[in-house]
Amino acid sequence: MSVHISAKKGEIAKVVLQPGDPLRAKYIAENFLTDIKLVSQTRGIYYFTGLYKGKEISVGASGMGVPSIGIYSYELFTEYEVDTIIRIGTCGAYTTDLKLFDLLNVENSASESTYAKFAWGIEEELIPHQGKVFDVINETASSLSINAKPTNIHTSDIFYRKDSNLPAVAEKYNCSAVEMEAFALFANAKHLGKNAATILTVSDIIPTFEKISADERERALKPMIELALETAIKL
Repeated sequence: MSVHISAKKGEIAKVVLQPGDPLRAKYIAENFLTDIKLVSQTRGIYYFTGLYKGKEISVGASGMGVPSIGIYSYELFTEYEVDTIIRIGTCGAYTTDLKLFDLLNVENSASESTYAKFAWGIEEELIPHQGKVFDVINETASSLSINAKPTNIHTSDIFYRKDSNLPAVAEKYNCSAVEMEAFALFANAKHLGKNAATILTVSDIIPTFEKISADERERALKPMIELALETAIKL
């Protein structure tokens, strides 16, 4: 067991899908995996391990924000010897060039966060995906006729802000969308020599206030989940 995950050694697979929401992890396990086992529920953060097309895969939540995914991904990489984490989540588009339900394969994450600097001495404010997973996602998306757009995104520590202008770091690196976790995941993987990727579904368009309704979320997230799983079996 680690400090925050109660699974025993060997109960978590080498490849982990990591949504933010514990209930989304539960939904993925129950609807896409077979032979599932709940291996951790400490703090209500569920981790399941099961089979997808015969390959053992784990799915578990990261919680919200850089500090939370920083903890969970680090413990998965180090305490459970996970090789690859694929974050799957939603994002807000900064541009109307993106549409609701678009899938993004994150090439780089830019952030004002001090996480990477003070945790690992990584000074850069732009951190790329780590390892080969990004390319495997692109190849898998092509084989499934899914359009997963490679892009830079902004990882923000802030959900609500008084200034509605595009944040400076997002403008500097031409970020098309914003979320709250990828930067820390990529920083941990870079420090530890692990593989990390992030696939996002556009759930709202910030300039126009469009957003996916609660009823549409299941339909919206299914292509992202299937792309992540089909990628995972190739790793």
